[in-house]
Amino acid sequence: MTTDGSKTGSPPAGDLVMRGHSLVDELMGVRPLSDVTYLHLAGRLPTAEQAAVFDAMLVALIDHGMTPSVLASKLTAFGAPNALQGAVAAGLLGVGDRLVGSIESAARLLGDLLRDAPADASLEDIAEAAVEEAAAEGRILPGIGHRFYKSLDPRTERLFAIARENDLDGRCVDLVRMLSESASRRHGRPLIVNVTGALGALVNEVGLPWQAGRGLGLISRTVGLVGRLLDPDGVPIAEVLAAAQTGPPR
Repeated sequence: MTTDGSKTGSPPAGDLVMRGHSLVDELMGVRPLSDVTYLHLAGRLPTAEQAAVFDAMLVALIDHGMTPSVLASKLTAFGAPNALQGAVAAGLLGVGDRLVGSIESAARLLGDLLRDAPADASLEDIAEAAVEEAAAEGRILPGIGHRFYKSLDPRTERLFAIARENDLDGRCVDLVRMLSESASRRHGRPLIVNVTGALGALVNEVGLPWQAGRGLGLISRTVGLVGRLLDPDGVPIAEVLAAAQTGPPR
């Protein structure tokens, strides 16, 4: 095994292999699911620090409350109660640029800004230029601002604290904070780093490609949706809506 967690050499013939690692001997019962997920996305196992941050990233995105994806899943399950996969798929279709999918956009933006900036540019300068350009073009910066959280997003602060504890709060974390501060000054109101902005920064900090951002949302949302659909104590929202109908059933 190399220092970055990738595997060298060939496994024994007939072994069950995942990204160069024996599924039975090296992964099952040895590595948690989050480590194996990272292995699939990055092609190598994470360091201990990357593993701690990545695990928190996955947990942060699991559905909490009656989100649009949960609503879509419950409505679909009402029509097809024996097709769990269809209900989950319906919820996942809503992981787009407005909800959860903006992780990908934030990760790409931060990476591009750092890559394309002049060598002598400070993070403050980079952020100011990006905010002004977005304002001039009428664009919203991904990962900045929230409909409900105005002073801070508690998920963001917790993620950044875990990153700091593991020495992974680098330039992308600093830059997304700068973007928030610059955007708040430019628009005259608090525009916080929301959870997708934090996750976009951390996608880069833990060494994943920006294209993995939306995939993280799909992975975590799947866990949340399956749990919501199997919850025996939950009230299916579709049944509530159906009971409120005034017309005859169709």
